[in-house]
Amino acid sequence: MFKIELKTYWSDDDQAFIAEVPELPGCAADGKTYKEAVENVEGIIQEWIETAKELGRTIPKPKGRLKWA
Repeated sequence: MFKIELKTYWSDDDQAFIAEVPELPGCAADGKTYKEAVENVEGIIQEWIETAKELGRTIPKPKGRLKWA
């Protein structure tokens, strides 16, 4: 499980739910359902991090903007 911000929304153009990871540029996935989009982006997050490591790029730390009481 990743502790990172996800932005999820319905796309009329794609006729799918989109899950984006604002902190990881270009990291996004889609799905026929909200749950599928989130599950798909979890795999993409892992691939993004692995690729960044292989290329020697910096992996941003989660910003943790949301605080739960």
